[in-house]
Amino acid sequence: MASTFTLFTMRASRAATVLTELLGETFSGVVMCDRAKMYWQLGRLQWCWAHLKRDFQALIDSSDCQVKRLGHDLMRPTKRLFREWARCRDGTITRRTLKRRLAPVRREIEHLLLRGLFSGNPKLIGMCRELYDHREWLWTFLDQDGVDPTNNLSERSLRHAVIWRKLSFGTQSAAGSRFVETTLTVIETCRQQSRDLFTYLTDVVDAHFRSQPCPSLVTKP
Repeated sequence: MASTFTLFTMRASRAATVLTELLGETFSGVVMCDRAKMYWQLGRLQWCWAHLKRDFQALIDSSDCQVKRLGHDLMRPTKRLFREWARCRDGTITRRTLKRRLAPVRREIEHLLLRGLFSGNPKLIGMCRELYDHREWLWTFLDQDGVDPTNNLSERSLRHAVIWRKLSFGTQSAAGSRFVETTLTVIETCRQQSRDLFTYLTDVVDAHFRSQPCPSLVTKP
């Protein structure tokens, strides 16, 4: 998903080779994602804080008192992060101010991750090591304009596709998958651009019968 378009693709697996196929060998953008290892090869990531918040809630829900305490301690600065981001998103504060206000939050969270890493508790060590060793992927949004701390926009874009899949049971052929991903791309991109979907599809069909190039979906006329 980008600022003016969304591209859907349907593949049988989440293998790392799929990313190379889609993004190429020299992709230099930032990818918002969960912590799935298939993305790590890309180098410039933003790990989704909405996913992290759910992970911290899972710690809070643990029956292990040590795990529960770290979960609560991580959740407090995480909630502050979301409050400050909301102010930046609505224009109340600048991104520069956001970065300054989140500096102590960043230090606190990284300190807590170290505490979990050296806790001796196997329920904490693995997760905290992964987050601390790749902590730069927690904060990419502070330095990169246009990058959010969550993938909520992408999740909203996926909602209609997820509902369609549940109702239709997906596709049974490669050709069907190509049709669905193309159609979803057109629908969501038109929505992003406040563009009338029926008008665009009419122009596409008209261009086809006139043997003319397909109207651009990336740039509005």
